[in-house]
This record gives sequence, C-alpha cells and structure tokens, in this order.
Amino acid sequence: MSADASPEVLRVGVIGVGVISKQYFDSLPKLPNLRLVAVADLNEARAAEVAAEQGVVSRTVDELLASDDIDAIINLTIPAAHVEVGLRALAAGKHVFAEKPLGLSTAEAAPLIAAQTNGLRVGSAPDTVLGTGIQTARKVVDDGTIGEVLGASVHWSAPGHERWHPAPAFYYQPGGGPLYDMGPYYLTSLVHLLGPVARVSGVARRSARERTIATGPNAGTVLPVDVDTHITALLEHASGVASTVTVSFEVWATRSPLFEVYGSLGTLAVPDPNRFSDAVEVFTAESGEWAVVPESAGYRDAGRGYGLADLAASITAGTPHRASGELAFHVLDIMESILTASSEGRVVELSSTVERPAPVPLSDTP
Repeated sequence: MSADASPEVLRVGVIGVGVISKQYFDSLPKLPNLRLVAVADLNEARAAEVAAEQGVVSRTVDELLASDDIDAIINLTIPAAHVEVGLRALAAGKHVFAEKPLGLSTAEAAPLIAAQTNGLRVGSAPDTVLGTGIQTARKVVDDGTIGEVLGASVHWSAPGHERWHPAPAFYYQPGGGPLYDMGPYYLTSLVHLLGPVARVSGVARRSARERTIATGPNAGTVLPVDVDTHITALLEHASGVASTVTVSFEVWATRSPLFEVYGSLGTLAVPDPNRFSDAVEVFTAESGEWAVVPESAGYRDAGRGYGLADLAASITAGTPHRASGELAFHVLDIMESILTASSEGRVVELSSTVERPAPVPLSDTP
C-alpha cells in the first residue's frame, strides 16, 4: 500500500480465554487498528462469560475459525495447540498472532512459517520487546553509549509457577519449563539488542523435588515433571557477541543481575522483558555512576496485543512486522538447540537465522 493508504483495521477473534487473555483484552480498546469481534474456548461457558464482559459474541472454536467477519486470530491456547490452531486459521484465510512458544519444536512449527501465503502473516509473542523498556535499551546499544558490545548476561529464576498459578500443569510439560516459558522473553530481547544467534552450548537438568499446586481448586495436586527445570546456556551471536543465559524453576532466592549488556565503555541494565516499560539504566566509564535513561524508543504504555497491532500497521505500510513468526521460529531454534547441546554434550550450530527487527520509534500506538 502507499503511504497515504487507509490504515488496516483487523477484525479479531481470540481463541483461549485463560489467565493471559485478560492482558490482551485490556490492551485491545487502545489499539485503533484492531477490533475485537468474538472469542472462543474449549470451555464454552467460560467463553460466553468473557464475551459478555467484553461486549462481543462467543463462538465455538470451529465457528470462529470459519467466521467471515474475522481477519486475525489471537491464539492463546496451550503450547501444544499453537501450531494446530495456527495452521487451521491460516487455512481459513486469517492472520495469526500466537502466544509463545511458536510450537513445541522447529519441525512442528516449520509448516506454520511456510503457510504464510496470499499475504497472510504469522506473528508471535513476546511483544513486550516492542515497549519502551527493551526499545530504549536497544537505542542505547545502537547509539554506541556503551561502546563495542562484548557480552550479555541473563538470569531469571523462581521456585516454580505451581506456587501461584491455579492450573500450572502445562508449565511442566513439553512447551513449558523455564526455558520455553520464560526463555522467549530474554532470547527475543537478545536478538533485538544484539542480532541473531549462530551457535549454542548448554546444560539442562531437573531436581527430584515434588511439585504441588498451592492455590485454587486443584490445590494439593502433585504435578508430573516432564521437562528440565534448570538451564544454563552460552550463546554466540552472529556478530560475535557472547551471551550467558540461566533460567530456572529451582531457585528460591537470588541476588544475581536480571539482564545486563557489557560494552567497552560501560554497562547497560536492561529492564524485565516480561514487562513493557520498566526503566533502563546505564553505567559508563566516563560518568562513573548509574543513570536512568529517559524513554527514547518503543510504544508508550504498551500491553499484550501491540504485536498484532504492529502487524496490522505493517500490512498498511508494506513492511515486515516486528513480532514475526520468523523471529519466534529462530528463538524456538535457539531453545531447541540448547537442549540438544545439553543432551549430546556439544556445541550446536543453529539451522535458522533472522533479520534483526527494525527499531520502534517512540510513539503511542503502531
């Protein structure tokens, strides 16, 4: 489309109205290029309740996918259903924006990327990286404030989501665990900041600790654990920068840095990438002290759903969208390769790469 073309307004259907859906529903009214039309869930009574709250209609999953008044699907199903629902949506002529991870494996997710035909697009969380936090941090890197970037360090940990989530079983099944649940926030941010990853090594393990649901109607239920729960990895970016990443459901407390980038002239403290707009701090050799960096890039006061709005704006502009399926596929490849490196005791060369997404200028909405 030309620069003066009318903006693309996508009519949206949401599949899956679990815990995370509220954050999407909170954002959608702020996004003029998205209009919520309908919701669906395997729990049809829950879908009807949410539809009434949002002032839209509820449909079955099959009905929503077949609906002519829906242009795009927000797929908030469990990880095991992300690819199946996404492929069905694309086959029905609809764009797809899914929660992370893109799929359980690169082999499973590859057809989703290949199915982007006839102008259809796939997007994926996390879109937190489009907020002012990560985007301001990226501008610090791009402006050379900390000089030549040499490395980065990530540490995210918790005792386990069963302590707060009322239905946490999927966190301990394939597609969950700290790597596939929290890893995408940090790995996607690292690609935004430092570019794609070329090779990885890693160690992954799990404890024998019993996991018991602490809250809600299933309190006291013991959970089977079928994924590794403590992962440490070394990433070599194509640029030569080295990043160390630790994510864990095994840590009761820590004083480790959350997310830092190290350069020849200083250190960048990157805010929590599970949030959109926390403060960025920088320490330079010249100043000798930490300073908060004013917001200088990203979508202000953003929330979940801005990635789909960015996709809609990119259709209008004829440009790539930032929270793309290709980026999510590369992040999935990174995670899969870390586990392969651990199980086989070797360095793994990634089979995918991706263009570093375009930066987000400081703005209110896409």
